Amino acid sequence: MRTKLMIADLDYGLLPDESEDHFLGLEQAQLVGTDTLLTTRDNIEAVIEAKAMMCVYGPAGSGKTMSVNSALRHLAPDITHRLELRAGPTPRDIRHGLFQALGLPGEPPTRPIEFDTLLKEALAEEFRVLVCDEAQWMKKTGFEFWRHLWDDKRTNIAVIFAGGDGCYKVLRREPMLASRIFIWQEFTRMSKDEVRETIPAFHPVWADVDTALIDAIDKQAAHGSFRNWANITTHILAGMKKLNLKQVDEDLVRWVYSKIGGM
Repeated sequence: MRTKLMIADLDYGLLPDESEDHFLGLEQAQLVGTDTLLTTRDNIEAVIEAKAMMCVYGPAGSGKTMSVNSALRHLAPDITHRLELRAGPTPRDIRHGLFQALGLPGEPPTRPIEFDTLLKEALAEEFRVLVCDEAQWMKKTGFEFWRHLWDDKRTNIAVIFAGGDGCYKVLRREPMLASRIFIWQEFTRMSKDEVRETIPAFHPVWADVDTALIDAIDKQAAHGSFRNWANITTHILAGMKKLNLKQVDEDLVRWVYSKIGGM
């Protein structure tokens, strides 16, 4: 019973559609070619070429998953398998998630040794990119399991960990793990200048909005977070429709603040 429950807590499979990248499925939102996005693409290209491991980490809402997914759609769309971990997964849970993500036939083996052998054989057949999203939920044993797969001379994989500062701290505490990470990439929230450059291109509703108002929204509510900006934009669009407005103004922004509270 426990295995079935934990598999339900694993999101596995191929890359999601690009429309799912933005929080709340925000329509007309654009992927902006920021320096961070371009750096992510360069780093992942290097990781794929080296068949290595990478750690992408930073605060929630800073665009980690969006940037990784975008880069992999460009570089390796047909060989990427993605797992999103939740609720403190054990190696057993990760095994079952990989079994599903790789589309292996039959029933999963019951013994860990047999299960690992099956996974290694599958991962030796052709090169694959494995993405472990929300990796901050993993403990040392989870990372050790990924290392065990990657270290095996038969497997043919690159591994990308994406998560909050928790995954960075766990990896850095363990020299045997940290020494195997080929690239570390830290994500941070957008600076004031980055917000000014990025948000007008992020969604058409902000294209002609005064810079001072964008600055104020970021300082008071968005705090340089892509996810916060997507949330605010969704409310802005709903407010414009409800109030029959054609442009963003301070009254509309205050109406949005009444919906979102402190952010």
